[in-house]
Amino acid sequence: MNNSKFGLQKLLPVFMSFIVMGFIDIIGVATGYIKQDFQLTDFYAQFLPMMVLLWFFVLSVPVGILQDKYGKRNMLNIGMLLQAVGLLVPFIHYSFPMMFASFILLGIGNTIIQVSANPLLQDVSPSEKLASYMSTSQFVKAIISFSGPIITSFVAGAFGNWKLVFAIYGITSILSALWLSATPIKESKPERKPATFRSCFALLNNPFVAFMALSIFLIVGTEVSINTNIANILIAKYNLDLGKAVIGISWFFAGETISRFLGAIILNWIKPRFFLLLTTLVSLAGVLGVFFAPNLTVAFISIFIIGLGCGNMFPIIFSLALEKMPDRANEISGLLIMAVSGGAFIPLVMGYVSTVFGPIISITVVGACMVYILGVALYVQKN
Repeated sequence: MNNSKFGLQKLLPVFMSFIVMGFIDIIGVATGYIKQDFQLTDFYAQFLPMMVLLWFFVLSVPVGILQDKYGKRNMLNIGMLLQAVGLLVPFIHYSFPMMFASFILLGIGNTIIQVSANPLLQDVSPSEKLASYMSTSQFVKAIISFSGPIITSFVAGAFGNWKLVFAIYGITSILSALWLSATPIKESKPERKPATFRSCFALLNNPFVAFMALSIFLIVGTEVSINTNIANILIAKYNLDLGKAVIGISWFFAGETISRFLGAIILNWIKPRFFLLLTTLVSLAGVLGVFFAPNLTVAFISIFIIGLGCGNMFPIIFSLALEKMPDRANEISGLLIMAVSGGAFIPLVMGYVSTVFGPIISITVVGACMVYILGVALYVQKN
């Protein structure tokens, strides 16, 4: 009983860091409001989430190397505090350049959080429970992603200032860092030379690792694309106002939330490889549903189905990669979180397609990403 309680004392602050990690998904709703406040086009509005997610490409491997030297918990605390600063910047002065600065700090902080939190979770999890615990952590993160648009709509309506959600998230980030700092965690240390840039990128010579990295690139790209573009699709297709269209984002995150809750349970009995194949097929069905939806109700259900399928892709692929090379966890984590930069590039592609061919056609970008993931799911079934 004491051991169980002690394990829970370690797990809870680590799981809390995944709540803080989920704050990054507020950029979808924030982009919509900033676009409206400063009258941006669809294409230029996508540079805001790009300012957040570009840092995953630039900093993930360096952070993986640094945490190999200074520790995962220390880096995770730094990330949460930097994110808190980014969340509080709009209260200094609300302007388009200041929102760029805010999003940059959000990106840097959240990059560190994501590189450090996953391998730290590995340190406080039994090896046989890692896939299930990773789905649980992503479920926790998804609750925040799902509730973000609702919280923003509430504070905007009740207080006339949507930016108050940034203050709530910023203060919570600081409290989470304090909690983790007070929690003793014995971190695993590999019996090898410290990680280097060369040792990290050399892992991409392994086809399995390369496929996993590109999969993460496209999965996160899909999630951010839906987060930042689905409202435009609904507005174009059903002539909605922004306040009602952003509910589509909550439908997507609701699907992800339920998916990760179920995944945390199902993955105790079903092999992750088969589950990846199943969830990819579900997502593809949802994409087709959005494209052909005859009315708003069917569109919302289809968006929910996409979320239901996408929910467990990230934790499954991450756990498969870590299990493949557990002694290279920091380097693997750095590479895979670098691939989170797909959230900077895929929405830009989707925004370009939306501007040139129309918002409704842009959903095909998500479909193309899911077709690739389906191919990877078939590959890992055989390997």
